[in-house]
Amino acid sequence: MQTIPAHPKLTSGYTFIEILVALTIVSLIFGIGYVSFRDFSRRQALQGVVRSIRGDLRLAQEEAISGQKPLDIFCNSPNTLSGYYFDLITPNNYRLVAQCSGGNVTSKDVTVAADISIAVSQDPIVFKVLGQGTNVPQATPAVITLTQAGTANTAIITITSTGEIK
Repeated sequence: MQTIPAHPKLTSGYTFIEILVALTIVSLIFGIGYVSFRDFSRRQALQGVVRSIRGDLRLAQEEAISGQKPLDIFCNSPNTLSGYYFDLITPNNYRLVAQCSGGNVTSKDVTVAADISIAVSQDPIVFKVLGQGTNVPQATPAVITLTQAGTANTAIITITSTGEIK
């Protein structure tokens, strides 16, 4: 008697429906992750600009307190330094300027990302020499508001009359 080899039915592998379900789940997880990462990176971009502006404000404050004059004909002796100021030129461009008796000297000109706009409650904000404070009234601190276009992300920097930067 001759035996015919039995071929077991091949059932290993995935069906088309199982593959579609797996791809759908992976796509949803990727989509949610991408949106979360995009929002995170936008918030980080705004915080980076905030840190940069705070750093520039502190730089202007330190140079004013130390009385450090820029090397320029308008500030060289016998001209005196009266302070450094933060001046908003456009909603995404500002500069730090040394105010000397011979004239003003731009020490730094900064353009921030196009999707971030800056608004200042008092322009310019002057840091006076030798620790004399600022031109900000004691009752109302100066406020720099940064807004990111297309999002609800905003940040605020406050400068008091004594020169405290928050």
